[in-house]
Amino acid sequence: MTRVLVVDDEPQIVRALVINLKARRYEVDAASDGRSALDLAASRHPDVVVLDLGLPDMDGVEVIRGLRGWTRVPILVLSARHSSDEKVQALDAGADDYVTKPFGMDELLARLRAAVRRAEPVGSGEDGVLVETEDFTVDLAAKKVNRAGKDVRLTPTEWHLLEVLVRNTGRLVSQRQLLQEVWGPSYGTETNYLRVYMAQLRRKLEADPSHPKHFVTEPGMGYRFEK
Repeated sequence: MTRVLVVDDEPQIVRALVINLKARRYEVDAASDGRSALDLAASRHPDVVVLDLGLPDMDGVEVIRGLRGWTRVPILVLSARHSSDEKVQALDAGADDYVTKPFGMDELLARLRAAVRRAEPVGSGEDGVLVETEDFTVDLAAKKVNRAGKDVRLTPTEWHLLEVLVRNTGRLVSQRQLLQEVWGPSYGTETNYLRVYMAQLRRKLEADPSHPKHFVTEPGMGYRFEK
């Protein structure tokens, strides 16, 4: 069973999420503050985290950074903060998706399922592909990236984006295609997501992120991966 960690200090929201998740056969743990959330994540190893940003003891972005220090578990932010800057800050810290309050339960559950799917390990066969550039190596089977002899930690969403681009090496992948493959079929216009995550991939993998040679932007169209 998939284990979900719900982090929110509003009891009614926690209760609604627990009831709906358990009805769909998820195992659920709940925390009402950031410290408890980090402790539960370390002890219970959830498969996905649903996180409110407005916690009583610390900002949710700090919780994201704390989790990203040691785990790639998918993080779905659930917050009343609506500004683009705050969404980008959470995504940049390592969140995988962002749902604003008030929210529809069906949409939230669909986003949660998509986040879990993105984090699932790839299979065998054609997935056993090693892609090498002069700067880094991508092992699609092991879901690992190595640069200068060291593994590079990627979030599940960063990995999924990289995987789609690598599997289409040398081909232009449109913004809409990337959004729908990585975030789901209901996405297609949230190009700010792509800008944030492409910047993160370049920062982690390119020798000169400001002049990328592997993750190439085709203005107004999409992105292309070049060895």
